[in-house]
Amino acid sequence: MTADTSTAAGYLNQLTTALSEMDLPRVTDWGSRLARLCGDGRRLLVAGNGGSAAQAQHLTAELVGRFQTERPPMSALALHAETSSVTAISNDYGYEHVFARQVRAHARPGDTVLLLSGSGRSPNVLRAAEAAREVGAVTWALTGPAPNPLAALADEAVTVSAQAISTVQECHLVVIHLMCAAMDAALAMDATAMDATATDTVGAAPSMSIPPPPSTSSPEPVTERRPAAARGVRPNLVVVGDAFLDHDHLGRVERVASDEPALVVAGGTTHMRPGGAALAAVLSAGQGHPVTLVTALGQDAVGDQLRTLLDEARVELIDLGLDGPTAVKTRIRAAGRTLMMLDEHDVCPPVGREGETALAAARRALTAAGGVLVSDYGRGVAAHTDVRAALTEAARRAPLVWDPHPRGAAPVPHTAVVTPNSREARVIASLAGSDLLSDDVEAARAVWRAWGPVQVALTRHEHGAVLLTDADLPPLVVPTKVAAGRKADPCGAGDFFAGHLAAMLACGRLPSEAVASAVRAASAYVAAGGPRSLGNPPDGGSPMTGLSGPGPAAAAHGAVELADAVRARGGTVVAAGGCFDLLHVGHIQLLEQARQLGDCLIVCLNSDDSLSRLKGPSRPIVPAAQRALVLEALASVDAVLVFDEDTPEAAIRALRPAIWVKGGDYSGLEIPENELVGSLGGRTVVVPFVVGWSTSSLIESARTV
Repeated sequence: MTADTSTAAGYLNQLTTALSEMDLPRVTDWGSRLARLCGDGRRLLVAGNGGSAAQAQHLTAELVGRFQTERPPMSALALHAETSSVTAISNDYGYEHVFARQVRAHARPGDTVLLLSGSGRSPNVLRAAEAAREVGAVTWALTGPAPNPLAALADEAVTVSAQAISTVQECHLVVIHLMCAAMDAALAMDATAMDATATDTVGAAPSMSIPPPPSTSSPEPVTERRPAAARGVRPNLVVVGDAFLDHDHLGRVERVASDEPALVVAGGTTHMRPGGAALAAVLSAGQGHPVTLVTALGQDAVGDQLRTLLDEARVELIDLGLDGPTAVKTRIRAAGRTLMMLDEHDVCPPVGREGETALAAARRALTAAGGVLVSDYGRGVAAHTDVRAALTEAARRAPLVWDPHPRGAAPVPHTAVVTPNSREARVIASLAGSDLLSDDVEAARAVWRAWGPVQVALTRHEHGAVLLTDADLPPLVVPTKVAAGRKADPCGAGDFFAGHLAAMLACGRLPSEAVASAVRAASAYVAAGGPRSLGNPPDGGSPMTGLSGPGPAAAAHGAVELADAVRARGGTVVAAGGCFDLLHVGHIQLLEQARQLGDCLIVCLNSDDSLSRLKGPSRPIVPAAQRALVLEALASVDAVLVFDEDTPEAAIRALRPAIWVKGGDYSGLEIPENELVGSLGGRTVVVPFVVGWSTSSLIESARTV
């Protein structure tokens, strides 16, 4: 074989391999649905860049004209082909908006927008997907290898597992022709059925010219990928993994044993709660999501207790069954720290003999899932052959987040994001290192190379997270803020992070948005008491917005708990109040001086309604959520509590500060909160202020300019 023929053979082998791995059931389903679009008078909008633009125009020509058989024309537009709009939009708004603005102009609810991108990362194509979601259109994506941002953002995607862009584009052309053939066949079938009905005859329906191939990995029929949740609707989540029962014994340490160097834990109480994947499911349900848990429990008293707890949390349970007892973990805690953990039944028993019916139910749940979280604790559920087959199919339809364990299984193909913590990543990648950012980034890169291509969201405990989409690209670093001096219980923070991330991806958010929101949500969960907040779980930030940070209930809970914790250890709680509509140097000096008076500073912040009543309908300039974020970013501020009343009296009663701080402009004046603060055992003080600075004067100056 000559060099030329060898090159050609290798090229064809790559093409053959890519075609054999393509999701043909979805392609033929798209063709059938194009036939329904045509019949319903809906339209198809198609967009792409370069070679993908040529493919887009090829498809619209086949649909407006004909492919092989005669049929009615379909309304189909290639968005790059209208050159006047393309150049005008690019000139006026930037090339990123060239497709998005046309989508907003032409697409209607029920229309379909098909986006082509070899990389899946073209900014103008991603903007078009976001615009389609806004107007209520369905989004399909034709891309290269997954995962990629476009595939994650679209309602449904067909990805091509080839590295060469030319091979990807050739496969896209095959997809286009298969869609057209399937559309023709579906229209022909409908026409035959109508003829049969009109003549009142009964006969066999004609076969499609391109029948969808059977699934080889699951007996369940292959269905379309679930569309991302509409705004205001929380997607249903399926959590798959190992569940156990957690016991937390909270006692006190007053001495060391006389006969050996061991702490003696006296008294205390024991609390029982779900653990592992069950905790992840309960936390997601606490944020308002419909949740189904696929796990394996034993037929024992512990399993019955766990079933009751899950039922109380409104988590639907699909129990695969264990051939052994349900696992129990016990934590011995004192003084805000875990002293010891007891792990009973640390075995990975196989799925029980009664599991076939449950496996079928699990496949149905995964087929209907808006998002999937695999919470693997290394006990066998995520490693089970049938479960993995169902997860592989589910990952083609909906975003799947894999929370791994060093003793667990590798993620299934098409996983969207894996979420190891720093220690797990180093074990998985067989790396040494510390918790330095550089070491964590290298660990994330090693995980990507071991399991990739897959996006790696490495959690860094109290330091936030790192998102790596490609081992050769710079990572996204998402830091977090921890209240100074707090002994928080981080148990379940990783489960909260992974569940929130899965929900955000199910809502169609980009991975970068989803990870940032998950960091904020997990931080709020820890600030609100971690597992102790299960009775009144924090709202970790709406998955529908994902950008506003923890909700006011979580922030208030965290501020009050911080005050209680500081007071319990003998510290001084300082609080100050105000609107802080436009933060200026006077505010900065006041807060810095206030923080020096004690062990924590909590700012009581007027809500938007409260501020409007106080300052007039033109205020606030900055919404409360953003004002709170700016304040929390200051080193002097440990927490913010937003209040909706006209005065901060309720906030002061909740915080019971030892010191209430007012600015120097109150010097020599009666302070309204003074009597209340005194009745709670605190005192009111005034600190100097910077002359010449006020929010009102800043606003007036801006208006004058």
